[in-house]
Amino acid sequence: MPDPIVDISNLKFQWPKAPILLDIERFTLQPSERLFLRGASGSGKSTLLGLIAGVLEAQAGTISILGQNIADLPGRRRDAIRADHLGVIFQMFNLVPYLSLIQNVALPCRFSKARMDAVKMAGGVETEAKRLLSRLGLSDPEMLKRNVTELSVGQQQRVAAARALIGGPSLIIADEPTSALDADSRDRFIELLSEEAKRTDAAMLFVSHDASLAGLFDRAVDLGELNRASQTVEAA
Repeated sequence: MPDPIVDISNLKFQWPKAPILLDIERFTLQPSERLFLRGASGSGKSTLLGLIAGVLEAQAGTISILGQNIADLPGRRRDAIRADHLGVIFQMFNLVPYLSLIQNVALPCRFSKARMDAVKMAGGVETEAKRLLSRLGLSDPEMLKRNVTELSVGQQQRVAAARALIGGPSLIIADEPTSALDADSRDRFIELLSEEAKRTDAAMLFVSHDASLAGLFDRAVDLGELNRASQTVEAA
């Protein structure tokens, strides 16, 4: 079996002057695996994603991404791993309002030579951005000319998804990306996201509080069962 793309051991994290939020003995994500991580609001799901993405630092434990313990790396190296290998769909989208749809989708390629090289092989940045947007239901040429602030919330989510997928990163991280979609649109969105991840053999870590989505993934993990800190609170 190949090495996990994400391998967490004995992780502990707490915010200043607060109880321990995360205490995870072991968590792994295999290459190409589509994993659903469920958990209640406030359970630490987004914090765990921030740790995996290298934007937060744990007080203890190891977080290995593609075999590298990011806790041992300087900030610049963590940034490079995130830019080259991670595609993140943020809960708040984090789209740049003064950039067009195409420019928003292409943004990761400005920070990663590896992803820029990949899209060049696929026909160029604009061609690949348009292909991804079309796959996600945003193919109207007039819509592509709009400012992202003129789009609906659901449309902005799709732009954020295309941005995460461009350049074929090794890991797609999705933080509650379907919260603004109805059930039919949500299931279709997840299906398309999974198809695009599979196309490049990317692993996907999809986080949501909605347990009904679990059947759409290869494996489901409950953060409450994984996190010893939450178990301690419940026991008390």
